[in-house]
Amino acid sequence: MSTDVVSLISQVSSQQNAGPRGQQGAAVRMAEWDASLDHVIPSSLLPPFWAKFLVGFASLVCFARSYDGDFVFDDSEAIVNNKDLRAETPLGDLWHHDFWGSRLSSNTSHKSYRPLTVLTFRMNYYLSGGFHPVSFHVVNIALHGGVCVLLVDVFSVLFGGLQYTSRGRRLNLAPRSSLLAALLFAVHPVHTECVAGVVGRADLLGALFFLLSFLGYCKAFRETNKEGTHSTFWVLLSILLGAVAMLCKEQGITVLGLNAIFDILVIGKLNVLEIVRKLLRKDRSLESPGMLRTGGLLFRMTLLALGGAGVLYVRWKIMGTGPPAFTEVDNPASFADSVLVRAINYNYYYSLNAWLLLCPWWLCFDWSMGCIPLIKSVGDWRVIALAALWFCLIGLICQALCSEDSHKRRILTLGLGFLIIPFLPASNLFFRVGFVVAERVLYLPSAGYCMLLTFGFAALSKHTKKKKLIAALILGILFLNTLRCVVRSGEWRSEDHLFRSALSVCPLNAKVHYNVGKNLADKGNQTAAIRYYREAVRLNPKYVHAMNNLGNILKERNELQEAEELLSLAVQIQPDFAAAWMNLGIVQNSLKRFQAAEQSYRTAIKHRRKYPDCYYNLGRLYADLNRHVDALNAWRNATVLKPEHSLAWNNMIILLDNTGNLAQAEAVGREALELIPNDHSLMFSLANVLGKSQKYKESEALFLKAIKAHPNTASYHGNLAVLYHRWGHLDLAKKHYEISLRLDPTASGTKENYGLLRRKLGQMQKKNV
Repeated sequence: MSTDVVSLISQVSSQQNAGPRGQQGAAVRMAEWDASLDHVIPSSLLPPFWAKFLVGFASLVCFARSYDGDFVFDDSEAIVNNKDLRAETPLGDLWHHDFWGSRLSSNTSHKSYRPLTVLTFRMNYYLSGGFHPVSFHVVNIALHGGVCVLLVDVFSVLFGGLQYTSRGRRLNLAPRSSLLAALLFAVHPVHTECVAGVVGRADLLGALFFLLSFLGYCKAFRETNKEGTHSTFWVLLSILLGAVAMLCKEQGITVLGLNAIFDILVIGKLNVLEIVRKLLRKDRSLESPGMLRTGGLLFRMTLLALGGAGVLYVRWKIMGTGPPAFTEVDNPASFADSVLVRAINYNYYYSLNAWLLLCPWWLCFDWSMGCIPLIKSVGDWRVIALAALWFCLIGLICQALCSEDSHKRRILTLGLGFLIIPFLPASNLFFRVGFVVAERVLYLPSAGYCMLLTFGFAALSKHTKKKKLIAALILGILFLNTLRCVVRSGEWRSEDHLFRSALSVCPLNAKVHYNVGKNLADKGNQTAAIRYYREAVRLNPKYVHAMNNLGNILKERNELQEAEELLSLAVQIQPDFAAAWMNLGIVQNSLKRFQAAEQSYRTAIKHRRKYPDCYYNLGRLYADLNRHVDALNAWRNATVLKPEHSLAWNNMIILLDNTGNLAQAEAVGREALELIPNDHSLMFSLANVLGKSQKYKESEALFLKAIKAHPNTASYHGNLAVLYHRWGHLDLAKKHYEISLRLDPTASGTKENYGLLRRKLGQMQKKNV
């Protein structure tokens, strides 16, 4: 026996002078088993501070690269476009809205109820003074570090059991195992989505309070070493922390199930194998098993069950009974008619999740929309994957239940519990979920995987002489995972890198091609964007958003016939797609099909009543038809719905100006500038009206403000020159005509006015001579 093992055993023996021999024997076995990892974890790293420091530092190294990343993918909807983050939204509304800012009672609500996570986003927004992604990312990285540090304590309990000294200090009987498992968790690449994607904070916070709830439950047995006693306060506090975890992320409530299994196995010392044997022998001693004699276990199980049921009931009352409205592209297996097809594909998804834990090299931000084709028959070769999964799981379950080694039974059962229980809400077993595979839901279950992997390494190291080879394998895994985390964190720093990284992983995913195309279109690369949008539509012929965006680009490129065909198909597939109706109206207007365009605009407004852009385009249609009153009414509706709608204000001013209603145009211009005081285009339009009303001084001031904001706009200088021309300031007029022509030599109106000014100046010179 090594020196470390002897010292640890003596420590346990001295700290538990009167402990039962069974507990001391278990401690000895635990110490021997843990010492098998001494070739990987040196003794210098075992003190609690250094162990936690190493784990925290490793987590920082892995994900620090993401600290200055942008808001990417779902961050836009959950943070940038979420009104719940802004000060004008009452805090109370957070308790009635979903994660994305929609009312829970709405038919379109995602039903993701995470008010405490949204509250942290709101605090981030307030403290950083706006949407500055650095502060959001730094909080995520710190939360992951905190979770990793807490896991050192959690793993020490799961591996070594729960033993306290007479002074109430918890013993760590598995320092090497707990440190290695926490390191494996800290550097696992599957966590990148949760840490580098800001919306992953829900999983981080849920995990944090999940672990605090578990550790709180452990403290219920700290006060005394007498069997069957507990502190009801800590049990109730653990339930409360579980409720807090659920308000951060739905799967947080599953900690109550893990607490129950831990209590039964570790505190109650239930031996399933022994109970099965007694059942087979019809042993009457089962009528009053030792673990139930005191009633303490039954009382705690009742508290956990009632607490969990109460929390879920309150959540159900707040959210309502309606399930979220997911579509077939989100989770195609759940829409399959055959129960067998659904079961096979669900199990295949489980095997893919297991593979991501085993080999996290192929990672993707989205696994929907054809990324994983359905298995429609048992002849599909992919059935081998789910067979392999269940072969491994059944083997582990048999070992967890039937092994003669109580220490092995406990670790395997708790590891499987940590792996499976937090995953259950994402399993499709209880309700349909809105994804096929999601790396973020593996954040907590991966702790169970790291525990099982550590146990496997320790068992292998104990029964082989090639310990250096095993140490090299473990260090290699830690190094490769760290490297993968650093690379993957870099991919999450921008949408361009994130979306392109998915092309090689999920080439059949229409959403990946759509997002790459959208990113290219936003950067002005329309030709490349068209190619990706066409591929998205080819992969998913019902992808209405890709059709809408492709139709928009084709409209801008004046390819109107194909744009109309695409947009018409989009509204046929999804009749309530308001944006597609509006864009179809714009195309029809360009094709001079005014009646059809008006009908399309009206249909868009019917499906989205608060649609200022559609009212603006409807106003443009009426202006083209010389229906001036209707145009003004449509633009007024746009500004009522969106007071900062500069284009609608401008068009009202220009139309009133062109129709000779200068007083009304001036009133509208002044109203617009009060609402949008720094809009240079409004200054320019109102300056033109004031000039025509011979309010030269005020007009000049607005022209100069507009020029100061945009000094290289030729029309601003040209119209200011016209004002000076009328006003009689001919030298200033000449100066600004020349600036305007220098900026835009092709402006015919400016050339003509400049010619008139030069002739007038020439005549004045002759007259003076």
